[in-house]
Amino acid sequence: MHRSGTTMAWNVFKFCTALRGLGSIMILLVLGVVGVTYYAVVWTNYGPALSAGWLDSLAALSIILLFHFLLAMLLWSYFSVVFTDPGVVPPNWRLASDEEQRGGESDPLNSLEFGGLHPDSSNQRTRFCRKCNQPKPPRCHHCSVCGRCVLKMDHHCVWVVNCVGALNYKYFLLFLLYTFLETTLVILLLMPHFIAFFSDEEIPGTPGTLATTFLAFVLNLAFALSVMGFLIMHISLVSANTTTIEAYEKKTSPKWPYDLGRKKNFEQVFGTDKRYWLIPAYSEEDLRRMPELQGLEYPSKPDFDSQDF
Repeated sequence: MHRSGTTMAWNVFKFCTALRGLGSIMILLVLGVVGVTYYAVVWTNYGPALSAGWLDSLAALSIILLFHFLLAMLLWSYFSVVFTDPGVVPPNWRLASDEEQRGGESDPLNSLEFGGLHPDSSNQRTRFCRKCNQPKPPRCHHCSVCGRCVLKMDHHCVWVVNCVGALNYKYFLLFLLYTFLETTLVILLLMPHFIAFFSDEEIPGTPGTLATTFLAFVLNLAFALSVMGFLIMHISLVSANTTTIEAYEKKTSPKWPYDLGRKKNFEQVFGTDKRYWLIPAYSEEDLRRMPELQGLEYPSKPDFDSQDF
């Protein structure tokens, strides 16, 4: 029995190592799909229309501008997720209530209030990560792929080669949003060309350009359908102020102290400044006055009894 358990642990370790090894392969795969799509839409089908009549040129120009705008937002969001650390536990971190019990001063952020709600510290028992050998802040989980604890961890995503956590979760949601919008646009643009493949009429273009158009349509259709499912799931998670991991854990705990209502739940991910809602960034004011954006503490309902979340 002991040998079986050891083998299972070794296999899991190999799996986590393999995920870390994917690295640049997944990024190159994403860029490859973008390249195929760009060639099919801009160079093959709509770029040449810029030299046609003024009406066709205007329509093609509008389509190309919209395509480039969504593509730019998609790539901005994507690389923001890839290169933003999801949140690491600071050295020698302690829960505010633990500091008070030792007679020390609490962190200045712990004295802040958000909309009449109090930071969640007194209702918490300090959790401890045996793998990292350090205390864990509320809503923090250990990632076996990254090999460390991640603040408000949602999941480890192989597509972004990074964990999705407190500091890059908004960027991940925007990546899903702009990917869905871009792929949907491409589907609508290439659908007439895709349907023409199954008709008897002659299709202009070389075998290479026709194959690229066909491939781009199929790839974008597959991505649009899969991303739509993830987007719907994460919208429901944001509305309940929970993560993928927490949604699984909540099955055994019907009470959830972090659900503050849809508006405040949304603001805890996207901030309060509307100008920054649709871009992968936060205003300095939000970062200064909202400690939950830093991932170390979160306001909770004050009427919850002491429990470990």
